[in-house]
Amino acid sequence: MKKFVITISRQYGSGGRTIGEMLSQRLGVHYYDKELMKLAAEDSGINEALFNKADETVKKTHLFQIARKEYNGELIPPESDDFTSTENLFNYQAKIIKDLAESESCVIIGRCADFVLKDYDHVIRVFVHAPHDFLMEQAAKKINLKGKELEKFIAKTDKHRAEYYKYHTGREWTDARNYDLCLDSSKLGFDRCVDEIISYMNIRLSE
Repeated sequence: MKKFVITISRQYGSGGRTIGEMLSQRLGVHYYDKELMKLAAEDSGINEALFNKADETVKKTHLFQIARKEYNGELIPPESDDFTSTENLFNYQAKIIKDLAESESCVIIGRCADFVLKDYDHVIRVFVHAPHDFLMEQAAKKINLKGKELEKFIAKTDKHRAEYYKYHTGREWTDARNYDLCLDSSKLGFDRCVDEIISYMNIRLSE
């Protein structure tokens, strides 16, 4: 089989991460999620804690209300005061995503990977979504919240994902035009979602 990369963006509670793990097992390839921050830290020499801290800081600020230039792949040099800026930390994660796409077949969760790899022909971009009730049901299996508190947590998590995506890409996270496949996991189920992604990938890679 030709080399491939499957990127998965997902609503919280839709099972996108689970689908990604199932895909990696079925296809016998590596699955990358938060490990990307560790790899970016090793590549840049920047402490991994700063990558994690940047994510948390971004959630608590109005950073996304500030206009930013669309990511273009340029890395800021170590001698610059902006070497450990939010932008450069993202740039190093993007560099790792590109390096992986060029060296191996894999599944990548989140991190705007669909946008970072938008010019790569062997990339399958997937968005996993589901109706409110399904998101609530699935999320309740992962975190100890109920009712309105759980609803607020899901909304806040997805709001952050949408803003993070908009800030770094200039695009809307839920816009179907950003993806090759948009799957409703509540209707298909996780196994069928995996089947559909693999079927689509086989058609694409045979062209």
